[in-house]
Amino acid sequence: MHPNPVFRQNPDQRALDYARESAFGLLTTAPADEAPLVSHIPFLLSDDGRRAEFHLVRSNPIARALSERALSARLAVQGPHSYISPDWYGIADQVPTWNYIAVHLVGEISPQPQEVMRDLLDRQSAFFEERLRPKIPWKSAKMTPGVMEKMMRQIVPCVMQVESVHSTWKLNQNKPDAARLAAADHVDGYGIGQETALVAALMRAAMEESQ
Repeated sequence: MHPNPVFRQNPDQRALDYARESAFGLLTTAPADEAPLVSHIPFLLSDDGRRAEFHLVRSNPIARALSERALSARLAVQGPHSYISPDWYGIADQVPTWNYIAVHLVGEISPQPQEVMRDLLDRQSAFFEERLRPKIPWKSAKMTPGVMEKMMRQIVPCVMQVESVHSTWKLNQNKPDAARLAAADHVDGYGIGQETALVAALMRAAMEESQ
């Protein structure tokens, strides 16, 4: 997380809500005497933000490590981001930077009983399928009998018990309002990154919240 506290003043609940809605992140862990292990995963975050459920392919190095013991891990959710040119502020002696949102969930991960796999997959698919309306949601019941069970044997249900939440909302809060607004307008038109229009909107919203 960014060391400047001005970028870390959002409440944990906002960070949890953002992670829950995003539902996709970078899971990292470092078993003893090994290089860090990384996996990109979709996940479900509980309403209280204390449990993140996910699954891993059985051959995944993290899944293999979990077969021996629970592991400390970090689940990083990358939000929208954009390059910021110093020329956009309209003030002298500025330097290039990058605006972004990031949320990290930290805790212990462990495997769940294989029996919960079907329920987890059904809840996970329902979470995303409901967003695709008016499409009729896909359900695992559509699968040919026996096929789903065979496929589930290749994956492992897992859970993270979330112990702490960290987030950075770097949106030029350390700049004068006029400079932030000017930069937001340029991000809207010329931003380089991901979901740059959203970055611009969040920059403007953060300015209004601080007033």
